[in-house]
Amino acid sequence: MNVLPPSIADLTDDDLIALYGAVPFGAAQVGDGLEARVDSAASAGGWLRVNFVSTLDGSASAGGVTAGIGGPDDLRVFDLLRRVADVVLVAAGTVRDEGYGPMRVRESDVAWRRAHGMPDHPVFAIVSGSLSLDPTSNVFTEAPVRPLVLTSSVAPADRRAALSEVADVVACGDDRVDVALVRAALVDRGLARIHCEGGPSFLGSLIAADLVDELCLTVDPSLEGGAGPRIARGASPELRRMRLAHVLRGEGDVLLTRYLRRP
Repeated sequence: MNVLPPSIADLTDDDLIALYGAVPFGAAQVGDGLEARVDSAASAGGWLRVNFVSTLDGSASAGGVTAGIGGPDDLRVFDLLRRVADVVLVAAGTVRDEGYGPMRVRESDVAWRRAHGMPDHPVFAIVSGSLSLDPTSNVFTEAPVRPLVLTSSVAPADRRAALSEVADVVACGDDRVDVALVRAALVDRGLARIHCEGGPSFLGSLIAADLVDELCLTVDPSLEGGAGPRIARGASPELRRMRLAHVLRGEGDVLLTRYLRRP
């Protein structure tokens, strides 16, 4: 018997937001089940959600970028996860490789956020140990909200000074970026719903530190072959067990999965 997961096409945006347990703290939509537990955990100490796409054979990119995999349903969920986030967290290498611009959500997302008592746009938080970022980039100059740059105390002083003109530069560690301090710095600023978009090395560091509360993984039905990266690089001292929250079927047999950390 062939049993397929529910189709994302049958769900409205509000259905998806409820399914992902992604309502703002204290909102009336939160029920007594999984969403309430996620909401309670997030309000207490932050909730770090990671969003990635992968091919069937485990590649996190096609031709070096993610744009060729995932499809429109992955993009739909991607936009909704940004809609409900306080902050979008990305490593500097991914910002450069994927051609990020200013962190600006769509008009429909702005309207939703206003209706739910949230600022118009999430904060853009960029992690960079070397501060190899261009302060004249539109990531900074056209940002609707002043970005955060999370670095270490040994980052070059001249680059720190230049970036401080266009962003809040925060030291999270002495001789290297400490991902636990990154998370703490965001939560301390009231940015408790953390939506992380990579990249693989940064995700590997989060896994090693056991900081990942949730993984949203889109599986594209393709075989990339070659030397494409996995969604995570680096070693962890132990396996981090997750449990499946849901699976949805997208256009072209794409699977949209959601995993939560085991208690």
